[in-house]
Amino acid sequence: MDGQLGERLRAERKALGLTQHVLSVAGGVATNAQVQYEGGKRWPKSDYLMAIQRVGIDIHYVLTGERTIVHVSVAEQEMGIINCYRGLSLVDKEAIAQIMLSLSHG
Repeated sequence: MDGQLGERLRAERKALGLTQHVLSVAGGVATNAQVQYEGGKRWPKSDYLMAIQRVGIDIHYVLTGERTIVHVSVAEQEMGIINCYRGLSLVDKEAIAQIMLSLSHG
């Protein structure tokens, strides 16, 4: 497997402030699988990639090394939420990620 893919996946996860466990839950795989993906030992499947995209992972970047350019308008309220999230501790970001995952599956 391309070791750079695993490195990019790890970088994306860390940029979002997620642990391997939280991202593995979001992707529907065991934490061990997440570790192997990031270590370049296994290729992630398409259903995993589609699932982690929903929590903010730039799949195009993970696969190609090129950033996706997204042109969206973010409402002022949404930007406020994003800015608050960025100021949270890692523990609090993990808690928010768990809540969001729970709500998105409900």
